[in-house]
Amino acid sequence: MRDSLRTLNYRISFVVSQDGAQAEPYLWRHGLVSGIEMEHLSLLNGPGREAFRVGGKVSYFEPATPPYSIRSHFINGPIPSQFFIDPEQLGHAYDIVLVGKSRVSGLAAQQIRIISKDNSRYSFVAWLDQQTALLLKLDMLDLEGKLLEQMQVTSLHLSDEADEYFHKIEQDKLPDITMVGANEIVRHQWSINWLPAGMRVVKRDVHRLPVTGHAVDYVLLSDGMVDVSVYVHPIQGAGAEKGWLRHESTTLLSLNNGNVEVAVVGKIPPETANAIATSIRPNTRQRSR
Repeated sequence: MRDSLRTLNYRISFVVSQDGAQAEPYLWRHGLVSGIEMEHLSLLNGPGREAFRVGGKVSYFEPATPPYSIRSHFINGPIPSQFFIDPEQLGHAYDIVLVGKSRVSGLAAQQIRIISKDNSRYSFVAWLDQQTALLLKLDMLDLEGKLLEQMQVTSLHLSDEADEYFHKIEQDKLPDITMVGANEIVRHQWSINWLPAGMRVVKRDVHRLPVTGHAVDYVLLSDGMVDVSVYVHPIQGAGAEKGWLRHESTTLLSLNNGNVEVAVVGKIPPETANAIATSIRPNTRQRSR
């Protein structure tokens, strides 16, 4: 699957649907142009969102947001990032079980279950094309086995040469790479003392809230299938009341933990978000300068 995602020339149409939300159709292109990987992901409904990848540079174009580019070898979208890097590493967080053969979008497929080792996250069922191992369908299931989110391929086209679309991209006009926090050293005064099996910290920095302007500590967690954002800042005034909300497949949790306010956002059960938030403790010693 990883090799096919990175080496084949393909054009895929797929739809992402969630419980209680409108389905979102996407167009996804990938190709090799003069030995360089190029990728394009476009949301086809509404004002649309687009992302382009040229080698290790990804450029995002979103409504009401200035275009920007970052260094990355995959586009942040509906397809789990670990599929592009090293799917075997998912074994640290999930049990991966071959189930049987099936048929998806008219193609023979291998069904695979991806089950949380510690029951702290949702499980997944993936269907891979038997010929190419490309992803044809991905279901996210809650702890009771109810469908929360589904990615379904509607058409898959392979070609010997990269799509002509990539030759029209004017690379010199793509936004420059954004250097976030390059000139400041982030020294967090707190730590997360519990994480689900296989989940790790992949990014730490400081975000400034657009409404209040307050700086908040930010940590991005990932197990390769799902990403979880954690925001921490000192309590100001009465602080936020404890509570959680599940919007479609995403949990948004906020609570006070000692003298800090913690918010956790991600596609995880509310109980897991609460366990992460309540495990946060002040660091016992300052880091040396």
